Amino acid sequence: MATPNGLARIETHGKKKHENGVCHDDSATPVRAQTIDELHSLQRKRSAPTTPIKDGAATPFAAALSEEERHRQQLQSISASLASLTRETGPKVVKGDPARKGEAAAKGAPATPQKHHQHHHPAAPTIAVSDSSLKFTHVLYNLSPAELYEQAIKYEKGSFITSTGALATLSGAKTGRSPRDKRVVKDEAAAQELWWGKGSPNIEMDEHTFLTNRERAVDYLNSLDKVFVNDQFLNWDPENRIKVRIISARAYHSLFMHNMCIRPTDEELESFGTPDFTIYNAGQFPCNRYTHYMTSSTSVDINLARREMVILGTQYAGEMKKGLFGVMHYLMPKRGILSLHSGCNMGKDGDVALFFGLSGTGKTTLSTDHNRLLIGDDEHCWSDNGVSNIEGGCYAKCIDLSQEKEPDIWNAIKFGTVLENVVFDEHTREVDYTDKSVTENTRAAYPIEYIPNAKIPCVGPHPKNVILLACDAFGVLPPVSKLNLAQTMYHFISGYTALVAGTEDGIKEPQATFSACFGAAFIMLHPTKYAAMLAEKMQKYGATGWLVNTGWSGGRYGVGKRIRLPYTRKIIDAIHSGELLTANYKKTDVFGLEIPTDIDGVPSEILDPINTWTDKAAYKETLLRLAGLFKKNFEVFASYKIGDDSSLTDEILAAGPNF
Repeated sequence: MATPNGLARIETHGKKKHENGVCHDDSATPVRAQTIDELHSLQRKRSAPTTPIKDGAATPFAAALSEEERHRQQLQSISASLASLTRETGPKVVKGDPARKGEAAAKGAPATPQKHHQHHHPAAPTIAVSDSSLKFTHVLYNLSPAELYEQAIKYEKGSFITSTGALATLSGAKTGRSPRDKRVVKDEAAAQELWWGKGSPNIEMDEHTFLTNRERAVDYLNSLDKVFVNDQFLNWDPENRIKVRIISARAYHSLFMHNMCIRPTDEELESFGTPDFTIYNAGQFPCNRYTHYMTSSTSVDINLARREMVILGTQYAGEMKKGLFGVMHYLMPKRGILSLHSGCNMGKDGDVALFFGLSGTGKTTLSTDHNRLLIGDDEHCWSDNGVSNIEGGCYAKCIDLSQEKEPDIWNAIKFGTVLENVVFDEHTREVDYTDKSVTENTRAAYPIEYIPNAKIPCVGPHPKNVILLACDAFGVLPPVSKLNLAQTMYHFISGYTALVAGTEDGIKEPQATFSACFGAAFIMLHPTKYAAMLAEKMQKYGATGWLVNTGWSGGRYGVGKRIRLPYTRKIIDAIHSGELLTANYKKTDVFGLEIPTDIDGVPSEILDPINTWTDKAAYKETLLRLAGLFKKNFEVFASYKIGDDSSLTDEILAAGPNF
């Protein structure tokens, strides 16, 4: 039927089909919504477990009961984690964002609070009822990156999406770790087991002070309408993984830990249970500076007996990552597992290499090899099962980042990645990685699967090579040396590199830097204990130690030249291939290092550093100066005895410079 203007009338009833049966009518049943809020609610499909119900034969009714019981136990566990020590019960917790009305109630009733009697201080008052018991604490549990983006952008000032899809955010006044504000409870066990005193990163506090700070953090978190809870794992070795719970007030912190820890499957979350270690991140709230041991409004406290960590007065996310690394440095050796601050990659034939090195030594550059699989970039365990990455992500420096120099990191900065303290264009949201306006310590945190050649799961066989990297700005260490076990222990404990000092009257001098085990800020036990474990595993599994200098040749900084990166890569390739195991060697003076006389693709004259110095007397003088710095640094370790006698300690000392 035609309309008065001659056009065909539009059919509004039924479906008009073409002769071939294809429907051209896109009409559909009207949406079941009376308001825009109801319409939005239809966008979100309620999540359901994707893993099968255990034992397989459950009816739908039984499955629902099982899910309800699991949900109740999960909320009870979170309530217990948030329990105050001076009140009888933990908070009433319920899942869901309080901003979404009715959603929390739909997801389940609040947990039945459990009493929490552990570790009460004798003088602590007992308060049966408080205002906090009159409110719910809403738990945003293991949110996805997309959900965390929404929370950050909506509620956290300074959160933006960059042009590549990363979440740019600010860590507040602190843009780096606060090592002087980090404390460890020195109870009877810790007093015997941990490394204390000169050179140690462990600064003591007592149990009562820890509980005071814990109470302050928990009270702050419980005062909020909502908290973020992450239940995740550390260590890709399933036999030795650790369950961690992170309770925080910021979506930024939750997304950061989502990326940095190992992400559980739905099935693993169902059986997660009670965590092995818990972090209370109340970083927006300061500690009380009148509390004993406090030296500022920042306090990062670890209690190994309680398996808890408390953060007050700093929002820098790296405190959580490195705090957990310190805990692993304590827990793993108790199982006979060596924890290591190292990079790790694997060749196509299954040959694994560990890379140790301080900032500026080229650890990231040299361990990132497109011909090899990346097991991890920073934290690892070496057990009788082989090596395993502790983390589920990477925490890369971004200052002066470029696509040409670091294409893998550049391409990993996309949706899901956290960018800390970067500067970007207000309109285009393009990041300027050269801008240090906020801090030089700009960072990106992303899941390890964002790296194309990452090995998932992040485990591998026993290492064949242990590579210690040093950027020697004095210019006297050889480009590569083969180490015996005692020398490996000595240089591992020393953790040497040399930095270039700032300009003063136009003169730049190298500064020797030593960091025990290439990560002194994070170790818990005495460095010689880790070194002894390293030597034991190297001997047991046939690994070879190497010292590689990525620094200067032909003179110190300002006189000589830095060893060319292509030469260093050839050296690393020769280590991986086994070429250097069959090379001819000669021994150097003073340090007694075995150096190869020939490496394919590397000029033979640079392999012995004395050849590159025109002033031989200056070389000898500089060599002795560096040797003296090594000896002075090692004095703090020399008195420590390994085992029942001092033979092993003497062997390590003998492996150092002799002059």
